[in-house]
Amino acid sequence: MATLAFEDIVEDFEFLEDWEDRYRHVIELGKAMPPLADALKVPATKVDGCASQVWLHPVIEDGAFSFDGESDAMIVRGLIAVLRALYNGLPVAQVPAVDAGRELARLGLHDHLSAQRSNGLRAMVERIRDVASEHA
Repeated sequence: MATLAFEDIVEDFEFLEDWEDRYRHVIELGKAMPPLADALKVPATKVDGCASQVWLHPVIEDGAFSFDGESDAMIVRGLIAVLRALYNGLPVAQVPAVDAGRELARLGLHDHLSAQRSNGLRAMVERIRDVASEHA
């Protein structure tokens, strides 16, 4: 059920054998992401449960789900970019059905993220699922 954009990241990770290269790639994905407007960095878009500052701004247009995001931590910004690749463009009703844990496991992220980062990633996935469920 993963999007083509996410499959591209999976392919990149298969090519990059060393975890440090993969880590740098995640950071580069975050750097390439457009910044979130300051006006959208409000309590309603802030994600609780993350060690760093994280904001997710969902947009549902013509039944399709997407979101923009921002973090003050480079690796977390990269993780937001990975989640955008996983979810953006899906029909909103399909978003809660995505097995994010299984898809992200294909990248081996949990083996290399700290417990705090893993908890933050789960909190972001929960927020995405909750918002999509409200609009499905």
